[in-house]
Amino acid sequence: MNALKQHRKSSKQKLLFRGLLVIIGGIIAGYGLETVLIPNSVSDGGVTGLSIVGSQLFGIPLGVLIAIINLPFIWLGYQQIGKSFAIFSTIGIASLAVSTTLMHHTLVIIEGDTLLVTVVGGVILGFGMGLALRNGGALDGIDMLAVLLSRKSPFGTSDLILFLNMFVFIVVSFVFGLQGAILSAIAYFIASKVIHVVEVGLSGSKAFEIITNEPVLMVKTIRDRLGRSATYKEVYGGYSHEKFKEITCVINRLEESKMKEIISEIDPDAFVRVYDVVEVKGGNFRKTNIH
Repeated sequence: MNALKQHRKSSKQKLLFRGLLVIIGGIIAGYGLETVLIPNSVSDGGVTGLSIVGSQLFGIPLGVLIAIINLPFIWLGYQQIGKSFAIFSTIGIASLAVSTTLMHHTLVIIEGDTLLVTVVGGVILGFGMGLALRNGGALDGIDMLAVLLSRKSPFGTSDLILFLNMFVFIVVSFVFGLQGAILSAIAYFIASKVIHVVEVGLSGSKAFEIITNEPVLMVKTIRDRLGRSATYKEVYGGYSHEKFKEITCVINRLEESKMKEIISEIDPDAFVRVYDVVEVKGGNFRKTNIH
């Protein structure tokens, strides 16, 4: 019973910590909007971008519009993704809405330099949104809409996100002008890349699948030079019907060039597949020491 109580207490603490990080993500995103992007007539994409346009046109506080327009998307997230995601998204969107209201008259940190504005604004915004997403929440509902539409159309989610944001930036151009819309699109692009870095990590991981005539030597060399372990599985050639040992090895992205060097040295004719790994759990992924 004590172990069960301890586990529940630990789970609650983790949920509270995740909620705190989602709130911090919303505050950071709000800071980027109010101190860098909006004062320089640069918008964001998605629901936040539409909220900025509405705020400029009708004089309604930005935080109010962010909260109201995102409501149907929170419901959509609850229906399509789950209760936990909806709760964390509500927390994140609320923190973004409140922070934009409180920071509305905050001192602008960058003014005039369009390149610096888009880069710094995009980085701050992307970091805040990425922090929220990494901890189970979202600060913008347009991605949820894209997921739903992709199920009922021949287009992929990424295609629909691009299409929906193109519509947003067209709307932005009527308020901030063509230059403002272009700068907004650049800032959004930078933010999307930062979101990916925050979610996946700076280094990330790569998986190598190698079919070689020297599997034993290949695995030994990878272990000796990279300190990484690997697994085998038997595969058969569809044309030759030969039996091979396929090597699977997950490495840090920074080790990719060294891995390719090893493969080229041991077996230049090896068949290799390389792909990104979003997350690695379980087993023993930590490196052994190389002396």
